[in-house]
Amino acid sequence: MNRLAHETSPYLLQHAGNPVDWLPWGDEAFARARAEDKPLLVSIGYSACHWCHVMERESFEDEATARMMNDHFVCVKVDREERPDVDAVYMDAVVALSGQGGWPMTVFVTPDGEPFFGGTYYPPEPRHGMPAFQQVLGAVAGAYRDRREDVAQQAAVLVEALRQGAAKEPSTEPLTTGLLDDAIGALRSQFDPQWGGFGYAPKFPPASAIEFLLRRGEFEPALGTLDGMAAGGMCDLVGGGFHRYSVDRQWLVPHFEKMLYDNALLVPAYLHAWVLTGTAGYRRIVEDTVEYVLRELALEGGGLASAQDADTDGVEGLTFTWTADELAAAIGSGREALLQPFEHGRSVLRGRLTDEERDALFAARELRPKPFRDDKAIASWNGLMLAALAEAGRRLDRDDWVDAARALAEFLLGPLSAGGRLHRTWRDGVAKGTGYLEDYA
Repeated sequence: MNRLAHETSPYLLQHAGNPVDWLPWGDEAFARARAEDKPLLVSIGYSACHWCHVMERESFEDEATARMMNDHFVCVKVDREERPDVDAVYMDAVVALSGQGGWPMTVFVTPDGEPFFGGTYYPPEPRHGMPAFQQVLGAVAGAYRDRREDVAQQAAVLVEALRQGAAKEPSTEPLTTGLLDDAIGALRSQFDPQWGGFGYAPKFPPASAIEFLLRRGEFEPALGTLDGMAAGGMCDLVGGGFHRYSVDRQWLVPHFEKMLYDNALLVPAYLHAWVLTGTAGYRRIVEDTVEYVLRELALEGGGLASAQDADTDGVEGLTFTWTADELAAAIGSGREALLQPFEHGRSVLRGRLTDEERDALFAARELRPKPFRDDKAIASWNGLMLAALAEAGRRLDRDDWVDAARALAEFLLGPLSAGGRLHRTWRDGVAKGTGYLEDYA
């Protein structure tokens, strides 16, 4: 076991048994890097991230790769949900270096904390134009050993670029309604009239844009997007709630992790669509999503868990997908049109289910292993769900939801505010970290 065994983050604990000599983010890691004259390898991810698990299996559990990491670097693991400040700085650095970001994120940092090289996922062997992770490790270690001045210069250039990017000058332009009109024009130009959403693939749930459009009376792109997301695939027709994003235009094949914050933001979006249109389907989505959150994410000590994993037993989407035989066993034959191909002979469900079919499929699915749940409570995400529960409970006359909102508020102002200030996370009775601006908001 490495030093991550003493952490509370489920993501960090998942890596506690790696042969990599991981340290948590903190002064000790930087002190060791200075004492040993080594760069830091900072690996950032989160527990529900599919590709984070892939890179762990391929590289961090591999003895030879771990030996290279331990010999040449001080290795640091960061849960991006626990430390959004660290993630934000190094994500900007990786985007500046490579033009794209994502997780898992791999950043090489000087003992002074300055990034000088980085990327996202690296495979164990060269693939699709990407170098093997061991090749990256060897090249970076060699550069730090033999070309220290080049490394220092690269770090200085990158840090200056980050500094300039963070130095936002206030605009002198007046705030006018024309800005809102321009925003609507931009959203309309990107709207996908066939499937809903904005742009092409991948598609993430644009809850805030939908809320803005509804308030401006722009129903076509707002409702078209809500309808597209609710059709199935991105939306869990059987158990309620939404997966994190769709890999295609159609909102059909998702990355299967379910995040508290997505569902907390989509509840009011569908709720307000119901308020404005009276469409029963939008109310049903609200009910299904809230019931999913309260059923699957409620924690014994109070609060709501952060996420459910994309994988079950190492297979992406295993809990949420179906074979033709499994579907027929649950609801009978003749409903194969519900099945849309995914991977490994399994399919996602898309279409309309009767209440009886939904109940039967849910009962069958409850017999399966469930994906890992990240059971740390995050203040900001719980705050979003508190707002969703309170408003949905009031508008839909659901006193039980209002009670759940009240209990969530008591949790945020109680265990998560131990010592008179708001903390970022809570798990197993331990409140940890200083609350950030988004947590207080």
